Amino acid sequence: MTDVARLRESDAALQPELVALRRALHQEPEIGMELPLTQAKVLAALEGLPLTITLGKQLSSVTAVLHGAKPGPAVLLRGDMDALPVQEAEGLEYASRIPGAMHACGHDLHTAGLVGAARLLCGLREELAGSVVFMFQPAEEGEGGARVMVEEGVLDAAGERVVAGYALHVAASVLPNGWAATRPGPVMAAADVLRVTMHGRGGHGSSPHLALDPVPAACEAVIALQTMVTRRFDAFDPVVVTVGTFHAGTANNVIPDDAVFSATIRSFSPQSRALVHTEAVRVVRGIAEAHGLAVDAVIEEGYPVTVNDAGEAGFAAETARRVLGADRYIEMPHAVAGSEDFAVVGELVPSAYLMLGACPPGRDLFTAPYNHSPEAAFDDSVLADAAALLAGLALGRLAR
Repeated sequence: MTDVARLRESDAALQPELVALRRALHQEPEIGMELPLTQAKVLAALEGLPLTITLGKQLSSVTAVLHGAKPGPAVLLRGDMDALPVQEAEGLEYASRIPGAMHACGHDLHTAGLVGAARLLCGLREELAGSVVFMFQPAEEGEGGARVMVEEGVLDAAGERVVAGYALHVAASVLPNGWAATRPGPVMAAADVLRVTMHGRGGHGSSPHLALDPVPAACEAVIALQTMVTRRFDAFDPVVVTVGTFHAGTANNVIPDDAVFSATIRSFSPQSRALVHTEAVRVVRGIAEAHGLAVDAVIEEGYPVTVNDAGEAGFAAETARRVLGADRYIEMPHAVAGSEDFAVVGELVPSAYLMLGACPPGRDLFTAPYNHSPEAAFDDSVLADAAALLAGLALGRLAR
């Protein structure tokens, strides 16, 4: 029996156990760095396996290492564990019991899938030529848990630096259920924040000539940033600038002292990322100066571009075809403007990041609520696929 056939046979047997774990995680979602309930569930699910386990110091992470019976390199598999501050809208029987918290991005499936991969690979330990590091990560949703885990040594947890890293992410729509997708090169965007405060001089709304109004200047800056995107950047190496907050004033007849706005900035290459940081600040400062205003304009750096190593992406695509079937793999036509802190791993070791469709049956693939929506839903049936795909990536890479 081939390794793939054995994986699929074993993961089918694991499916009920993984569904139970995923639903338990879904009912008690936790946000950020501290996930004690989630950590406890992961540890319970790994109990009895031949793993060396280390817990995080600055966050509720779990790093589990499987040393194969044969010598070889080490590879890393990542599953993020944190939820979002979203109130769940779906009336699922296993819906979140925590007000204002929900696994709206499917990280409960990632965690259960990685547990499944660990169980599958432990069953093949005698044949394993090398080690596998299972990275159960908190705080993917904006707080940078991957960087903290890297600082605490996750890449070297097997006793040597891992030679490759792999992660997958479920999608609540767009990608057909059980289908995998990836691509070489940029696969997810960098995400940064522009924060701007225009400082003017307040006054009466009837006499703007006696004040120094920051509102028109701030409005002009918002529009100018959109024009900048279309004039200063290659359409084939795009950036996205979206102003999400704008605050000024307290009454309709009062000119405020300040106008404040913030924007998310997405980019797909280090070159465009550096340029948009410079250009966005330059545009805002130029407009402020033209209006005689002082301005604070700062960039807060978030996650870098998630870049798939070309060789690892090709290997991941071939593994998906073998594990899931050739008819359940498609190459992504372009990168996605979402961001992902697995990018931190990808900057340090050759890596591949895949998407896995998890749209529930009965929902229209193109109109179903996407990840982060309070109505987002993910189908449990892909848990065995996730476990087998992650395990297959580790097996295949160590067999090279």
